[in-house]
Amino acid sequence: MAQHTVLFVLFDAVQSLDVTGPLEVFAGAEKHSPGTYRIRTASLDGAPVRTSSGLAVAPDQALGNRLDAHTLVVPGGEGTRTPDPGLVGWLREHGPRAERLVSVCTGAVLLAAAGLLDGRRATTHWAYCDKLARDHPAVEVDPDPIYVRDGHVATSAGVTSGIDLALALVEEDLGREVALDIARHLVVFLRRPGNQAQFSAQLAAQTARREPLREVQSWITEHPDADLTVESLAARASLSPRHFARAFQTETGMPPGRYVDRVRLEHARRLLEDTTDGIEEISRASGYGTPEAMRRAFGKALGAAPAEYRRRFRPAPAH
Repeated sequence: MAQHTVLFVLFDAVQSLDVTGPLEVFAGAEKHSPGTYRIRTASLDGAPVRTSSGLAVAPDQALGNRLDAHTLVVPGGEGTRTPDPGLVGWLREHGPRAERLVSVCTGAVLLAAAGLLDGRRATTHWAYCDKLARDHPAVEVDPDPIYVRDGHVATSAGVTSGIDLALALVEEDLGREVALDIARHLVVFLRRPGNQAQFSAQLAAQTARREPLREVQSWITEHPDADLTVESLAARASLSPRHFARAFQTETGMPPGRYVDRVRLEHARRLLEDTTDGIEEISRASGYGTPEAMRRAFGKALGAAPAEYRRRFRPAPAH
């Protein structure tokens, strides 16, 4: 491919990992295939910036009066809470000229402020999705995926999802094997499709306040193949089914059935990724009972059959 310039926008109180995570992916691709990427960093006036963690970063250049980049990456961080009007104005003028416009975490706030997400589907860190939707009603905010592609615009969720998105872009440019090599070098797995949820059912379990509910959530995680009906789970929590369902929804943000569905899907995915067990065995171990039931669940949640999911997202064996 022709060399692509990847330009990272810097500003005070930027989240350092939003910059360095994706930057390391593109840098790894350049080392793997020299001449493919030219990586630059720029602040509005070319002056050094201080990240939200206190790290001082000296950019390569000022943003300037024209965009000389194929891929423009806008990271997030505390500096997006009160966006610099000058930076928003620069993005409004020059952002549409990028062949690929990318945001990491709350970098989507800057793109939205510049009007670059109007009429588009987008995501950001789950904690800021509601605010993004309220402040910018012309943006279709999807709080669940780790990244969203809408035409030439790509937005990602918190921190590490920027790495997932960068790996997807490298795969688009250079192929899956190159992206896999980079993922292995960075000790991350190239296995997270963009529609994977920002946080798992197990993370949601940490929000439960009452001990009986936490115990039930642990039971679900450890026994996805058990009887996980509301009646059975309510009995384990010593609550009536109606009281249990209401309390579960209140404390975890999702009904028990959806939580069980997520746990079973995650368990099945891990077995597909990490073992050579057969589809029938995995369907039983994950609580689906039959391969057909598991196929329906995967089709609804991920848009792929279990066998196709394994083919796409199981790491290739080391040689």
